[in-house]
Amino acid sequence: MSTRIVVVGGGTAGARLAQRLPVTLLGEEPHAPYNRVLLADVLAGRYAPEVIALPGTREPVRLGVRAVRIDRAARTVECADGSLVGYDRLVLATGSNPVLPPLRGLRGAALPAGVHPFRTLDDCLSLRALVRPGVRAVVIGGGLLGVSAARALAALGADVVLTQQGERLMERQLDAQASALLRSHVEALGVEVHTECRVSGLRQRDGAVTAVELADGYVLDTQVVVLACGVRPRVALAREAGLSVATGIVVDDELRTSDPHIHAIGDCAEHGGRVYGLAGPALEQADVLADVLLAETPAPARTGALTGASAEARAGTRDGALGDAPAPARTRDGAHPRVGNRPAGAGRVGTRDGAPGRAPALRTDPHHEDAAHPVRAQAREPLAPAGRGSAVPTLPQALGFARAGGTPLAPAERMPTAGGAQPTAATPAPAPAEAQPASAGSAPAARYTGTRALTRLTLGGARPLDLAAFGEVTAQPGDDVVQLADATRAAYRKVVVRGDRLVGGVLLGDLAAVGALARAWEGDEALPDAAPLLHLLTHDGGSS
Repeated sequence: MSTRIVVVGGGTAGARLAQRLPVTLLGEEPHAPYNRVLLADVLAGRYAPEVIALPGTREPVRLGVRAVRIDRAARTVECADGSLVGYDRLVLATGSNPVLPPLRGLRGAALPAGVHPFRTLDDCLSLRALVRPGVRAVVIGGGLLGVSAARALAALGADVVLTQQGERLMERQLDAQASALLRSHVEALGVEVHTECRVSGLRQRDGAVTAVELADGYVLDTQVVVLACGVRPRVALAREAGLSVATGIVVDDELRTSDPHIHAIGDCAEHGGRVYGLAGPALEQADVLADVLLAETPAPARTGALTGASAEARAGTRDGALGDAPAPARTRDGAHPRVGNRPAGAGRVGTRDGAPGRAPALRTDPHHEDAAHPVRAQAREPLAPAGRGSAVPTLPQALGFARAGGTPLAPAERMPTAGGAQPTAATPAPAPAEAQPASAGSAPAARYTGTRALTRLTLGGARPLDLAAFGEVTAQPGDDVVQLADATRAAYRKVVVRGDRLVGGVLLGDLAAVGALARAWEGDEALPDAAPLLHLLTHDGGSS
């Protein structure tokens, strides 16, 4: 490409764009781009650091290079080493910084010895060097990031205490019953859990942490403290350059900032008033931006550039980058359903052919640990490209097939795509296949319209626990709720239906139904009128 594209940031979004297009990628960390959502597995010793490396980029990455200033008039980026990098198009993929809570004993940029955020590979490696069997560790923050860190520390043999200021673990993603099951599993791993527990300060001796003080006066002796209190978008570079910044760097549907020559993607970008802070949206934004930049490049210069941000190109890892859930064994849940305010099979409000409003966007609470947009282990299954049938039936298709007497394919049993076998957490996604650009006028202009992402977490132990959550898991008046619970198998499934739309759900234990549920929610599809709501939670359409 003749256009000089410079990308600041070597995280998920920046690395993805560098896989699609020949760019100059400035990475602040000394490590090659890696899958951040697998850091807990590196900390637990499940994976070596090199295993979580992302696929290679088209051009070498400039590692250990920190951008310090943007000159928009000269179109240059000044780096901390004094070098200047010129650009025609600049992409900010600066990611986010960990939130440091306002605690006594935690002032200034330097943290006491033994206190670490849980954000980078260096954080992870530092924690591994400190933790050994019997070491006392306190994790501050009971969201998904804190739960993941506590599980990893327990796997190393540490005596772990997990503190959560809210009423329950992962309260933003899970309802009370699901959170209680999660807490039981975490405690079974040997983690001591304290909820409704506010940390007020840290005690130190000779520059090293010795204890955590709670607001109620209780003191937890400790040698290691992990700060898992969320993250905030890194916007200083953009703000100092005069770009429009709210919570994140404000972008339009082409991921363009207030400067037409500068784009932003990933954790630092704010689209439609929302900062996602998730791997799935970051990858999708990078794919859309690659198509936008490719469309702006003169046709002769496009040869060899990558195109086609299709579902096949978005395959990834199980636990955080995009990817399909492995197909669990097909089992029948013998638990009894509990239906909200109507019996299963009753007619639904609204029609399939009408135009009901979309489900409200996920709300964010600026005072909540997760509201600062922590990186969540999540997997999003993209919708099939237009004009191409999905290998797995959508939820309405599956339900309709069940009513006709057939047995639909289990939603989690996804057929391999053109790229071959699906990657797993231990085998990061390959770079998208190289393709020739489409001819002019053959495809609509690329636009990013938002992402409806799924939160996914797998916890190890004697009895591993899988969970998935999406949308609104707490029902509002008038909503229909279906729940299936099996205490003997620690399995729990719940969906919330508003009118004829699926607006949220949570599944723990058996995730066989998650594929079709996620597609129905992400696609905002109308549910079949005649199918009982119980079918939403049976991966075989209720035919068995």
